[in-house]
Amino acid sequence: MSLALVAHRRRRGLPARLYLVGVIAVAVSAGLTALGIWQLQRRAWKLDLIAGIEQRVAASPVALPGPGDWPSVTAARDAYRHVRAEGVLLQGRDTLVQAVTVLGGGYWLMTPLRTDRGFTVLVNRGFVPPGYKPSRRGEDRTAVRVEITGLLRITEPHGGFLRANDPASGRWYSRDVAAISQARGLDDVAPYFIDADRAPAGGVPVAGLTVVDLPNNHLVYALTWFVLAGMTVFAAAKLVRSELLGGSGPETAADRS
Repeated sequence: MSLALVAHRRRRGLPARLYLVGVIAVAVSAGLTALGIWQLQRRAWKLDLIAGIEQRVAASPVALPGPGDWPSVTAARDAYRHVRAEGVLLQGRDTLVQAVTVLGGGYWLMTPLRTDRGFTVLVNRGFVPPGYKPSRRGEDRTAVRVEITGLLRITEPHGGFLRANDPASGRWYSRDVAAISQARGLDDVAPYFIDADRAPAGGVPVAGLTVVDLPNNHLVYALTWFVLAGMTVFAAAKLVRSELLGGSGPETAADRS
């Protein structure tokens, strides 16, 4: 029997297999390409977000959003807005929230500020080291008016990673405005807090430690998906070429006759 006829018979079952390989390769490659395009769209969104935040941080301080504006406060539009507030610090109602900073482990000192506009806002006055003792409620203190400038931050509900806030035990792992306000008996509290950018020189708390760093790895992710899509097409093409040139499948007795 001629070699050409043998090769023809060996390839009789190839078309169906090659068709299936092609369909799967196209589907997988299309899905991976779509993921890459989505990551490029996410990158454009992230760049716009970063540009907006940088602009807000560098801007002159503006007045805090009042109660009428609270429902419209969002992270995308208001996070890290440079703001100012005037009023009286309620220093007997401090809250320590665990923190890790460039200065090491310790706490954020959260203090309510009763503003001149009639509502209360929590102020992160800065970092304090372990062992710091906040003032106790009811202590005889002279009310001191303050003007605070800083960055508007969105509340951090529920707690930290795998660690829920425990108000009853005084363990706080996130700056959850609603929970802290309830634990300290505060009302009419803004749904955000302020990271103060100034503190007493040379003392504690240490303010101005806000880290404004939004990761933007979307280009790397997009390239990864595109490379995988290309590898899928390449592998499928190589398999098809191998099948067409080399043939496959068991040789029957009829083939050998």
